[in-house]
Amino acid sequence: MLWSGLDLSVAPGEFVAVLGPNGSGKTSLLKVLLGLQNLSSGTARIVSGRPPGYVPQQRAMQEATTLRGVDLVGLGLDGHRWGTGLSRFRRRRRRVAAAIAAVGAESYAKAPVGTLSGGEQQRLRVAQALVGEPDVLLCDEPLLSLDIAHQRAVSELIDRRRREAGTAVLFVTHEINPVLPYVDRVLYLVDGRFRIGTPEKVMTSEALSELYRTTVEVIRVGGQIHVAGARSALCEDEPHHVAS
Repeated sequence: MLWSGLDLSVAPGEFVAVLGPNGSGKTSLLKVLLGLQNLSSGTARIVSGRPPGYVPQQRAMQEATTLRGVDLVGLGLDGHRWGTGLSRFRRRRRRVAAAIAAVGAESYAKAPVGTLSGGEQQRLRVAQALVGEPDVLLCDEPLLSLDIAHQRAVSELIDRRRREAGTAVLFVTHEINPVLPYVDRVLYLVDGRFRIGTPEKVMTSEALSELYRTTVEVIRVGGQIHVAGARSALCEDEPHHVAS
């Protein structure tokens, strides 16, 4: 069992960072909300009239991939259905173009995604998640393997969406510092135990030492949080049964 007794509600416009070591249930939590994994008990639901937006982990696409960036973004709008009328096609084109512009990807949107850098591909994945104008945005390690500049850019894009549209954000990450300026609350998962609260309350030596059941030192330097003593958090969780 990954976690039990977890009671979490995310309000519109709230940014919640989900942290914890590999295998603690971070990705499994998103899979439950996406309907890809069942709870062993309890309930989980998204109260929204629109499907949630989903930003997956950054994985480089093969160079031979010929799908264009603009087509990748469009899949976030109508990838589940075939055929559109002319008026719907025009609306679709406008919405895709607006999403691409929002992430600053106009210059390479018509290029095959396999020829793009990891940062460019990830910007397009964010546009794909945003094009449906979701009320809820689920992000699974979207900053993984990105350099600092691209981490900052992707984080700012996601934060801007939640501020301008009141989108609730659940952001799985192994590193809180890139999103620390935007985070309202932290959900920290460790071996079935968890803490929920503001970064000031959760990201402390006392709270993390209690979670890990070993001495953990949390040091704040220059507006950043550095954790020493806990095993590192990796990006993917193994499948387990989970209970709310």
